[in-house]
Amino acid sequence: MDLTGLKELGWSEGEVRVYAAVLESGIGSLNKIQEKTGIERRNIYDILNKLIEKGFVSYTLEKGKKTYQCIHPGKIREEIRRRTTALRKLEEKIPEVEDLFAAHKPSIRAEVYRGNEGIKALLEEVLEYGESYWMGGNSFEDYQAVPKGLQIWWENWMKRRAQAKHLMHDLVSYGTHLKGLKPGDVEEQKKQCYKYCALPKGLYTPMVLIVFGDRVAQVLWSAQSFAFVLESEKMRDSYLKYFKYFWKAPW
Repeated sequence: MDLTGLKELGWSEGEVRVYAAVLESGIGSLNKIQEKTGIERRNIYDILNKLIEKGFVSYTLEKGKKTYQCIHPGKIREEIRRRTTALRKLEEKIPEVEDLFAAHKPSIRAEVYRGNEGIKALLEEVLEYGESYWMGGNSFEDYQAVPKGLQIWWENWMKRRAQAKHLMHDLVSYGTHLKGLKPGDVEEQKKQCYKYCALPKGLYTPMVLIVFGDRVAQVLWSAQSFAFVLESEKMRDSYLKYFKYFWKAPW
């Protein structure tokens, strides 16, 4: 049985595996749990103690030996409800957090996003705005170091972007284009809320510049991608002037 969803409750991989082994055994000894999980006995013992403390597993002592069994699964439902309530209360606090954040916001703010998860978080923020301006770079075809998983995530992000009607102005390196978005296919570009234009032939750069809201992001795709982000109206306006100098709207 796949119980990996229990990680959403803060469980470790070991806790999930041990709980699943006890659940499948009904009543399980340490030896039986080890056979099912392949985890070292010492680690199993520590994990079982954690599950007992959390109230998801109990034990029986008979003739000096312990056997383990799961507490009724309703305990899991109870924990889900507790966390859902806590998250709902936290969500209600977000406006206050945003107000406090804005009150102490500097005129120029700089942030660094490291790694592929950081880049994903940045691109999710891009979708909070109605449009964005991209300059430089091209499709992932020239970035062999970019993990396949990130490339697949990017394709999914592009679909979600189009569904959200987020308009992407893409000023790419000469002779390149994104997968499925050919330069001359204006009708498809309209469907995908995408506008294409190419930089002059001699202005190739592997770094991608993204302007959205009051922010300017410089992204370098690699095995562990990296982005440097500035938040400043003046910087945004400056980069947009540079962008518009080369931009020719396709439609």
